[in-house]
Amino acid sequence: QVQLVESGGGLVQAGESLRLSCAASGSISSINTMGWYRQTPGKQRELVATITGAGRTNYADFVKGRFTLSRDNAKKTVYLQMNNLKPEDTAVYYCYGLIYSSYLGHYWGQGTQVTVSS
Repeated sequence: QVQLVESGGGLVQAGESLRLSCAASGSISSINTMGWYRQTPGKQRELVATITGAGRTNYADFVKGRFTLSRDNAKKTVYLQMNNLKPEDTAVYYCYGLIYSSYLGHYWGQGTQVTVSS
């Protein structure tokens, strides 16, 4: 079984920063891609950023220049540094992993709330 455990959400004011962390654990053979999605009530979950094992990143246009995704392969952990946060960044942020355990599967964390006040 594979688990993704998130941390780092919270309440901040506009313009401030937060860092989210997500650690993968369990019976893992290899990790392909990890990253973050977010969701607000009534809307579909949307991509924030992903990173491959080789370090190639992909960012949504609305976070480019503000968010940075990094990965520590030894710790099986990804970090999302979020700077210059805006009220529209308020959402539940979900960690995502494309991970090979006994098979290649899609895994999700439980979600962490990020609230940005104006």
